[in-house]
Amino acid sequence: MSTTLEQDALAADSPSGKPAKKSWLKDPWRKPRVLASVTWIYLVWSLAPVLIAVLFSFNNGRSRSVFQFSGGPTLNWYCGTAPVANAQSICERPDLANAIMQTLLLAVLTVIVCVPIGVAFALGIDRWRGRPARASNLTMLLSFVTPELIMGVALFLTFAKLLTFVTLGTQAQVLGLVMFQVSYPVIIVRARLSTIGKEYEEAAMDLGARPAQALRRVLLPLLYPAIFASGVIIFADVIDDFVLVRSLCKSVSCETISMKIYGGYRSAPTPALNAMATLMLVGTLAAVGIGALIYKIIARRQEGDKVDTARDFAMQI
Repeated sequence: MSTTLEQDALAADSPSGKPAKKSWLKDPWRKPRVLASVTWIYLVWSLAPVLIAVLFSFNNGRSRSVFQFSGGPTLNWYCGTAPVANAQSICERPDLANAIMQTLLLAVLTVIVCVPIGVAFALGIDRWRGRPARASNLTMLLSFVTPELIMGVALFLTFAKLLTFVTLGTQAQVLGLVMFQVSYPVIIVRARLSTIGKEYEEAAMDLGARPAQALRRVLLPLLYPAIFASGVIIFADVIDDFVLVRSLCKSVSCETISMKIYGGYRSAPTPALNAMATLMLVGTLAAVGIGALIYKIIARRQEGDKVDTARDFAMQI
């Protein structure tokens, strides 16, 4: 409509009655070629180093600066016999395999502990009113905005000097990660609560449900997409964490993939470290991709069920 009006105005101003051509820069309806170009340049600039690091994990030699693909790329740096002498693949190094298992263990434990606490915290802050609620909300956000280095040092001193019953290692790492990651489910679930409103719970209670039943049978199913999304974000973030887990680690047994990569680059690295970094990248992308797919499926199913949630509950009671 606006384009047609603009063309009519230009035709009226033109002596021949035909729309006058405007320069590309002065056309407000032009395609955003500059923004598109900047976006593509940024993507290439960001992804090119990552792709190069991934390619070197398939190198047929020890070099991490010269491609050696004679005979084709190899997977031996991942599992098998290393393609060069005096080098080991991930499967041949127990410390690297242990780092992968430790990373997955920390990610799973953090999700299991952090998500229920974050959901309960989000519900409490959403239902609680007054200054204590605002203070609790501010306390929660402090863990989100505090630099991770400061939090790591503070937690190390706390566990080493004050809470001495918490041993440095896996136990301290899980507690520290939970404290740092709990803000994600709180923020995501509160955003979901603001879109749901209180109508469904109130309808269920009007139909005879107790508050606990309305929470368990009506509200929590509506929160499943947000709960699942927060768990995926926590899992992906813990896999990449370095500062906090390194501050709370005391031995080789609690080292993670990020710590091994950092330590390996300070010595004589081999493409096995590139293989570890590739596994970490693939794990993060897989978690986010699967999480986004399941989130869409759950959200799509709930779109048609929101109106019938309280009615179905009434039929069950």
